[in-house]
Amino acid sequence: MAERPHFGFTKHGLPVHAHVADHLPRKGAAGRFNAWLAVKITKGVGSMWCAYIFAAIALYGLPQALRPGGEGIISWIAQTFLQLVLLSIIIVGQDVQSQASDARSAKTFEDAEATKADVATALDRLDIHTEGGIKDVLDAIADLRGELAARPKRKA
Repeated sequence: MAERPHFGFTKHGLPVHAHVADHLPRKGAAGRFNAWLAVKITKGVGSMWCAYIFAAIALYGLPQALRPGGEGIISWIAQTFLQLVLLSIIIVGQDVQSQASDARSAKTFEDAEATKADVATALDRLDIHTEGGIKDVLDAIADLRGELAARPKRKA
C-alpha cells in the first residue's frame, strides 16, 4: 500500500488514497510486483504523450493505407488511428474522472461525519419542555384564532 495517502486521512485516521489499487491488499512479492508493473504500464499508456506518439505512428502508416491495394482510409481510421489514439485518451479521461470521484468521495465522507456530529450536538441541545417551544407557538396561534372569531364581521 502507498505510505502517504494522496488525500490525507479522515477524522478517524483512515487513509484516503488517489487510486483504488492502493486500497487493495497484495499478497507476496509477486503480487506487489504485478500491481506495480500494471500501474506503471497503465500510467505510461494512459498519458497524452503516449496518445501523441500513437497518433504519429498511425499517421506514419497512412500513406501505405491510401495506396492502391491498401486498406483504405475508412479501415485505417477505424482499425489503426482510433484504436491506437483513443486507447490512451480514454485511459487519461478515466484517470481524471477517478481522481475527481475519489476527491468527491473523501469530501462527502468528511461532510457526513461533520453532519453526524452536528446532528448529535443539536439533539443534545433540543429541549421540548423549555419556554418558547412548539407548544407556546401553537397556543399563540390558537389565541389568534379565538380573537379573530370573536370580532364582529363587517359588511362589505
